[in-house]
Amino acid sequence: MDAPARAPRVAVLAGGLSHERDVSLRSGRRVAEALRSTGAEVSVHDVDADLVPALRQLSPDVVWPVLHGASGEDGSVRDVVRMMGLRVLGTGPRASRVAWSKPIAKTVVARDGIATPDFATLPQSLFRELGAGAVLDMLVARLGLPLVVKPSRGGSALGVTLVERREDLPQAMIACFSYTDTALVERAVVGVEVAVSVLDTGDGPFALPPVEIVTDGPYDYDARYNAGRTQYFAPARLDEATTRAVQDVAVRAHRALGLERLSRTDLVVDAAGTPWFLEVNVAPGMTETSLLPQSAVAAGHGLGTLYRALVDAAVQAPVATD
Repeated sequence: MDAPARAPRVAVLAGGLSHERDVSLRSGRRVAEALRSTGAEVSVHDVDADLVPALRQLSPDVVWPVLHGASGEDGSVRDVVRMMGLRVLGTGPRASRVAWSKPIAKTVVARDGIATPDFATLPQSLFRELGAGAVLDMLVARLGLPLVVKPSRGGSALGVTLVERREDLPQAMIACFSYTDTALVERAVVGVEVAVSVLDTGDGPFALPPVEIVTDGPYDYDARYNAGRTQYFAPARLDEATTRAVQDVAVRAHRALGLERLSRTDLVVDAAGTPWFLEVNVAPGMTETSLLPQSAVAAGHGLGTLYRALVDAAVQAPVATD
C-alpha cells in the first residue's frame, strides 16, 4: 500500500485498565500534541468497547499504542490492531510478548552475550507450597544481598523493592505479589542507573544519548512521575567509551529481541564500567518527565519532528500480519 500524500492519520491508544493508566493517558496526550504540531491528523482513543468500532470508522494510516502495562505491552492490543489490517507503530505482538516477560527478555539478551544480573523467578503458588522461609534463605544464599524484587511483568517500578537485609525480604515479596503472580528476584548491581532509548526512523535502529537517573531513594513510581525527587542528566555523565558501550547494549538488545521503531533499555553501569541489562520497554513513557523525550531533546531533536519521522516510517512500511 502506498503512503498517503495527505497528512498521516494517526490513532494514538492511551489509557487502558492497567495500574499505569494515568501515566499512559499523560503519555498519549503528549504524543498527540507533538504530532499535531507537524500537521498530522491525530485522534486519541482509550482501550474500551468503543475502540474497535472507532478504528474501523477512522481507518487510520497507523495506530500508535502509547499503552503502559498489561495489554498495551504484552502484545494483545497489538494483535487486535493487526487482525484489523492496520499498521502498528512499534513492536509487533510476538516480540512484545517476549519483551514483556522480564525473565524471558533477560534470557534472550544473555544468549546474545549481554551482561544481566543473576536472577531467579518465583511463582506465588510455589513460594507458598515450599515454605517462605526456606525459599528466601536459598535466594540469599544463591544471589547474595542486596537483591531487587520485582514483578516478572509490568512497569513504572510498581511492586519493585530493593532489599538490603534478609528480614526485609518477606515484605518485598508481598509487595511484588500484589501486582503479579510471579516474582523476579535478581542480584542488585550497584552503580549508575541509565536509560537508553532506541529509535528506527527507517534506516535501522540507533541509540539516543543515555539518560542518568539520580534519586533521593528508590527510583519508584513516585520518583518517576512526580517532579522533585529525581534528577536526570541528559546526556548521562559517562565518559565517551562508556557512553558508546551502553548505547551498543541497548541497540543489541533491541535487535536480539526483535523490537521495532522504538524501545527503551534500562541498565546499571558498575564501577568497572560494565553495563548490566535490567529490562526493556516497548512502549516507553512519553510524559514531561519521561526518559525518551528527555534523551531526544538532549540529542537536539524536536519531539514533533522526531515522532512524525517514526509515523512516516511506519506508514511507508508494509502492513505486517504476525
